Amino acid sequence: MKVSRPPRPPPASLNWGYFLDVDGTLVNIADTPQGVEVDSALLDLIESLHSASGGAVALISGRMISDLENHLRLPNISLAGLHGLERRDSTGRLWIHAAPPDSKQAMKQALAPILADHPGLLLEDKGLTLALHYRMAPHLASFVHKTMRRLLDSLGLGLELQLGKRVVEIKPAGIDKSTAVAEYLTESPFKGRRAVFIGDDLNDEHGFAEVNRLGGISIKVGKGSSCAHFRLPDVAAVRPWLGQALQGR
Repeated sequence: MKVSRPPRPPPASLNWGYFLDVDGTLVNIADTPQGVEVDSALLDLIESLHSASGGAVALISGRMISDLENHLRLPNISLAGLHGLERRDSTGRLWIHAAPPDSKQAMKQALAPILADHPGLLLEDKGLTLALHYRMAPHLASFVHKTMRRLLDSLGLGLELQLGKRVVEIKPAGIDKSTAVAEYLTESPFKGRRAVFIGDDLNDEHGFAEVNRLGGISIKVGKGSSCAHFRLPDVAAVRPWLGQALQGR
């Protein structure tokens, strides 16, 4: 039985509000978070779309806002970091939704011997969250998922697992990319626009679901099951699709 795939999205429009994941969507995923490569053509595209759309572009990432600033150097773009736990609006105002959990040090201590025994694992301290990456040790996927689940169960309420591509993160519960999108859509210049969310990962499914609920355009990048209504094959296909909005200005 042939399974139909989601179609390609309709041509992009400057009248929409754009919410864009970064790693795996705008840039290819690297072995480590710091290894990502950002080229000037991408930065020019995002700046042009931001300007032409009246500022209705936000980057929504699992990275910290400070990390996004360092890598992307786009000071005027709205940014949501840590899956929405921190958010910079179009006026430059910063919103923080949760404090670091009191148990973070206990988590790091529990993971220390595991990291020593498995040098292919990488623990990333993001301030509000802890992320255990296994990109360089994909054979440890099941082990990492079980380890982080046990840690979460031992920490009590108020935290949850966030799954990504070869990474498992423990974060404060109740805030994700869908809440970031919803918050932006109550504010200028996003308010009243049709929402577009583009992502590639499990943590982007929250954003897809919110945009679908609002009658917007959800776009999954790459393979894998998804609730997104549309599909682009890879990172290389995202740029020309966004660039359509700039044609004929």
